Amino acid sequence: MVLRILFSPPAEEPASTLRRVRWRPLRRLLIWARWLVLRFLALMLALVMFYALVNPPTTWTVVAEATAPRSWTDIDDIAPVMRRSVVAAEDANFCLHWGFDMVEIRRVVASGSSRGASTLTQQTAKNVFLWQGRSWTRKVLETAFTPMIEAFWSKRRILEVYLNVAEFGPGIFGIGAAAREYFGTTPDKLTPVQAARLAAVLPAPKTRSPARASARSRAIADGAATIARDGRADCL
Repeated sequence: MVLRILFSPPAEEPASTLRRVRWRPLRRLLIWARWLVLRFLALMLALVMFYALVNPPTTWTVVAEATAPRSWTDIDDIAPVMRRSVVAAEDANFCLHWGFDMVEIRRVVASGSSRGASTLTQQTAKNVFLWQGRSWTRKVLETAFTPMIEAFWSKRRILEVYLNVAEFGPGIFGIGAAAREYFGTTPDKLTPVQAARLAAVLPAPKTRSPARASARSRAIADGAATIARDGRADCL
C-alpha cells in the first residue's frame, strides 16, 4: 500500500486548474495595464481642472516655434467681433455642441471629403496638451481630452485659451501678439475687418497672411454677423 502510493505517478491536474495557471500572467498584465490607464486618465483630468483656473504658461508648439513676444489676454479684453469671427471661421456651432459637432462630422463623412471636422474644443485640446501633426495616438488623446474640457471649462474659457495659444502666423502665437504684429493695436480694438482677416489665416497660419482681404475673410465677416443674429454666439 505504502509502496503503491510512493511510486504511483502524480495525479493529473484538472483542465480548469491548468487553464487558470496559463492565463495568470495575462491577467496580471491586464491588471497593470488597467492601473496605468486609469492613472493616466486621472493625470489628464487633473491637468484639465488645473487649467480651468490657471492660464497655460506655454505649449509644446509655442516653445518650439514662437518668435514674437506673447502675453495673455483675458476674454473680456478681446473684441466681441474677434470672438465671433473665430467661431464663424472654425466652428459655427461652438455654442451648441458638447465638444464634437456630430452634424458636421456626418456631413463630412457623407460627402467623402478629406477635410477635418475638428471643433474649437478639439483644437484647444491639441494646442494646449498635445502636439501638432497627424497620428492616431494624438487623435485618441485629443478625443479623450475634449469631453473633459467641455465638462470643466466654460465655453468662454475654451475660446479664451484657444485665442491665446493659436498660431496666427509663422512664430506668432496668441491674439495679443497677432493684433500687435499685424495691425499695431490691441485685441480689444480690433475692427470687424481686422478680426475677419486674422480668423481667415487660422487653418494655415504658416502660408496665409491677414495683410489684405480675401474671399474667405469676407465670408467670415458675414458669418460673424450671422451667428450674432441667430443666437449661435450667445455663449461668447
